[in-house]
Amino acid sequence: MLIRIGHSPDPDDAFMFYAMTNGLIETGDRRYEHRLLDIESLNQKSMEAEFEVSAVSIHSFPKISHHYSLTNCGASMGEGYGPILVSNKESTIEEAAESIIAIPGMGTSAYLALRIALGDVETVVVPFDEIISSVQNGVYDFGVIIHEGQLTWAEHGMYNILDLGDWWRDRTDGLPLPLGGNIVRRDLGDEMCIRIADDIRRSIEYALDNPDSALQFAKQWGRGIDDDTNRKFVGMYVNTRTIDYGPDGRAAVRRFLNEGQEIGLVDESFDVNTMRFIGE
Repeated sequence: MLIRIGHSPDPDDAFMFYAMTNGLIETGDRRYEHRLLDIESLNQKSMEAEFEVSAVSIHSFPKISHHYSLTNCGASMGEGYGPILVSNKESTIEEAAESIIAIPGMGTSAYLALRIALGDVETVVVPFDEIISSVQNGVYDFGVIIHEGQLTWAEHGMYNILDLGDWWRDRTDGLPLPLGGNIVRRDLGDEMCIRIADDIRRSIEYALDNPDSALQFAKQWGRGIDDDTNRKFVGMYVNTRTIDYGPDGRAAVRRFLNEGQEIGLVDESFDVNTMRFIGE
């Protein structure tokens, strides 16, 4: 059985799926293949239920919950860090709120976190790997950066205006910021969904137990980052939290989506309290 895994071209996703897409763990009759797309494209593809398994922005999950369930593993959460609002000059949050802000997509969790933090700001969608250069070149004065840009922004002369993960932790008395999750298509049936979730969990555990080979594989998608940056970035988003959301991680997802409902960016009919996490 071929199972396509849609994931973003960045090291943490590649690290997670290293073992299961390279035949390094036993997966029975299930064979996994990568499908690489940026996170906003994955959000859109999930609307069409194209892939059996996919990474998705937590912000976008309610829109595709009739097709998919979240797995209880594979979370990307910011433990006091997350997407960063940057500028090409020293600025204030108030100045950012009055400007046009480049974002990686309307369905991203970075956008939802920005809107919860700053209110109804004006934004423009820019491919995630072009945001830093667009701010550098003055096309936009502000941008929200994700992926390895969260570690390399200073090298590009950027100024950190607001770390949204740090802001969320202070706002919620220590909850992590939910950014991405893994989803499995519901029409595969409960039994198969559980097996796939277990494959994902064991793939993550394999990579954490064999970090050198997994990191070397993951580095292919780091857009030229060095080994130290690769290791640091993967460690930020693949850890024990990725194996199991945990009670506080699941609570963080529910609160994040609930706050999205309060500002009108998440469908208010979606019941955050009955969300299912496959493999919990």
